[in-house]
Amino acid sequence: MVSDSCKKRFGKIMMEEMELVAQEEIAPRIYSMILKGEMVVQMLPGQFLHIRVPDGSKLLRRPISISEIDPETQTCRLIYRIEGGGTAIFSQLPIGSKLSIMGPQGNGFDLTNLGQGQKALIIGGGIGVPPLVQVAKQLHEQGVEVKVVVGFATKEAVILEEELSQVAHVTVTTDDGSYGIKGYVSTIVDSMDQEFDAIYSCGAPGMLKYVNTKFHDHPRAYISMESRMACGMGACYACVVHLENESQAANKRVCEDGPVFETGTIVM
Repeated sequence: MVSDSCKKRFGKIMMEEMELVAQEEIAPRIYSMILKGEMVVQMLPGQFLHIRVPDGSKLLRRPISISEIDPETQTCRLIYRIEGGGTAIFSQLPIGSKLSIMGPQGNGFDLTNLGQGQKALIIGGGIGVPPLVQVAKQLHEQGVEVKVVVGFATKEAVILEEELSQVAHVTVTTDDGSYGIKGYVSTIVDSMDQEFDAIYSCGAPGMLKYVNTKFHDHPRAYISMESRMACGMGACYACVVHLENESQAANKRVCEDGPVFETGTIVM
């Protein structure tokens, strides 16, 4: 358990000063950050952390998905892309820096009741690939046969292929054909003739819309949404998505009710 001396509770959400123990640029403007702290033992695949930028002019925290979790060493790996001033500051932090972390937040992927003899398909695109790494690792540990299809714009943007290949059969696509198979993830997924017991996906809105449509009625298919957030705790309703099949207007919050949703449940 996380000790009372290092955290505060906001419902099920905790706050902790986590230590930056490693950081490197793994692709143009994309960084891998490893944080250490007691909060790690609470993390689940698909959740995210809300990180305060160590700059008084940056008022809002930045949500970053958890890519890998190592409870034994109490470390987690985050992959982020420089999008503005806040993430640019993250990329320049020295090793040993302490970061104010709120989390782990959101509902992760459901990996329960899957094991030997079952098959799972993971579909990812661009910066949406990182949160799927821990999903693949855990499913592999459970004895599930995992296939991964990931898409990127160009060869230079390809990330995490090696990590995924250690636990799954991986197919990479690029928009321009500079690496792997030319085309989109749909090119590969549409050509598959096998059935999967579960589907997991994260990526750009267009890709998620495709997954939501193709696996709309699948009993175990999930999409992880990315959204701009303010409070990160569900209070401000800045990250809402609308529900399907509701007679009256209804919505859910990506930060609190997501970021993972079942296909066929939200409007894309």
